[in-house]
Amino acid sequence: MSELYQVRDPRFEGLIHGNARMETLWSGGRWCEGPAYFAAGKYLIWSDIPNDRLMRFDETNGVVSTFLQPALNPNGQTVDGQGRLISCEHRGRCVARTEHDGRRTILAADWQGKQLNSPNDVVVKSDGSIWFTDPSYGIDSDYEGDLAKSDIGSRQVYRISAEGGLSVVIDDLVQPNGIAFSPDESLLYVADTGWTDDRSCEPKIRAYPVKKDGKSLGKGKTLMTCETGLFDGFRVDTKGNIWSSAGDGVHCFAPDGTLLGKILTGEVVANLVFGGPKRNRLYICATTTLRSLYVNAQGMPYFG
Repeated sequence: MSELYQVRDPRFEGLIHGNARMETLWSGGRWCEGPAYFAAGKYLIWSDIPNDRLMRFDETNGVVSTFLQPALNPNGQTVDGQGRLISCEHRGRCVARTEHDGRRTILAADWQGKQLNSPNDVVVKSDGSIWFTDPSYGIDSDYEGDLAKSDIGSRQVYRISAEGGLSVVIDDLVQPNGIAFSPDESLLYVADTGWTDDRSCEPKIRAYPVKKDGKSLGKGKTLMTCETGLFDGFRVDTKGNIWSSAGDGVHCFAPDGTLLGKILTGEVVANLVFGGPKRNRLYICATTTLRSLYVNAQGMPYFG
């Protein structure tokens, strides 16, 4: 196996192509994040947070262009069931949706009259509800947003109902970050990057059972911990494997939390997404670059 891959479990060899090579599609970012793939248009949108812009990669011809600037320092993003972009805005301190005609609609900006911190990552459930994390990174300095004090005084995970109501679903994490559902939506996975604030907080992804009402969660448990750097954004494939960002690349885990293997990038990875017509092209946001690699796995049909 090439130096690109680190195999920890034989199952990983069935999830990669040994002769596939990673492509660097673009370089020049400061902190690349928030990839969202638009299947109908065959293009990818991602964030370059400190440069306050959204970038666009055209899959049909390889052209990269600026999609939006200024952009309110967006971080994590996804696509909803109607093909609209959902963005977590650091400087906007909100979750916003870009409509088909280009208008911006704010979906959530405050909780019980207090301004959100800086929404970070987001996933859309098949019932149309939107689930997002709200750590403090976008208000901790002027680098990725505007320096400010937290109005809420806590860092939580929220759910926006299809009707627009906002509720807290998780309040036991130090800095909730990446977020995704299992394929059957019976589990919600959330990364905790609280180590940045509290060295006793082990970098981890926790799993929370979704209750029968589909809108509340049971008690969570730690599913895996990060041995290199921090888990940030991640995605789940159709078999339930979790492909997560980490300090040395992409770490792939079985549904039970077993580390199957790594894709080594040489740069810290912030986020990733499955794209391409077969959802088997892994787009990787690695600090200053956008990379891609074909894998032998399929991302979930795109709600996030």
